Amino acid sequence: MLTPFMIVGYHLSKPRGVQRTAEEQSAVDEHTRSLALYHFPACPFCIKTRRVMDRLSLNIELRNALQPGEHRETLEREGGRIKVPCLRIAGEDGTVRWLYESDEIIAHLEHRFGTENGDGDKQ
Repeated sequence: MLTPFMIVGYHLSKPRGVQRTAEEQSAVDEHTRSLALYHFPACPFCIKTRRVMDRLSLNIELRNALQPGEHRETLEREGGRIKVPCLRIAGEDGTVRWLYESDEIIAHLEHRFGTENGDGDKQ
């Protein structure tokens, strides 16, 4: 029964997010509206991914797919399998891409929203 400890540990060691101006954060928030992360709360790979989201100050909708219900069914039906973490990326043209594997999701988020060049919104 490590689940409660993993969840508490995540909240106690939550990284400090990047600081952006209100205008920059608003632009980032607009881009993240097309994203949703399907996850299990205590999954180590999901925790790893959520830490990066916190570090990058990304407001991405979290969809808990652990229990039977809408999110789990959507993940299986549209994503093709129940595997987490999974990032749902909705394109402006209506296409949807399902990105599995924490390292790939993290690379995508860091590439798109990383702040090493200081602009906070790399497209």
